[in-house]
Amino acid sequence: MAETRCCGKDEKKYIRETGEVTYQERVAAWITACFPASARGNVSERSHRFLEEAIELAQASGCTREDARIIVDYVFDRPAGAQEQEVGGVMVTLAALCNALKLTMDDAGDKELARNWERIDAIRRKQASKPVGSPLPQRVESRIHASVSRS
Repeated sequence: MAETRCCGKDEKKYIRETGEVTYQERVAAWITACFPASARGNVSERSHRFLEEAIELAQASGCTREDARIIVDYVFDRPAGAQEQEVGGVMVTLAALCNALKLTMDDAGDKELARNWERIDAIRRKQASKPVGSPLPQRVESRIHASVSRS
């Protein structure tokens, strides 16, 4: 699996010259193989899945439900930021968290993408069964779902 270790405006030139592909392009190939265009191009759905994974990582790293709620309120009490800047912030803070956890971000991403290729059928079944219009990735009958429904 080719790895790209460059960044900035010369990345496309580097890819053309070396044949290496960025992680984002590899994810695009997987998501194209796994999901219909309606799901892969749905910004709301992609945002919800990103938020879910970010919260799961925070939870796995010791963040409590209460702290997560405080942070959600803090963020939503302020104006929305610019997408490109927020993506940059996500990248920087994810790398910093991985450093603190002594994890290699690139290796973790490569492993998960390889695992996703092996799970395409299961992921498609989950996608097909998810509630239409819900931010949740699957049907959940619990106090969590009830609190989301009341919001």
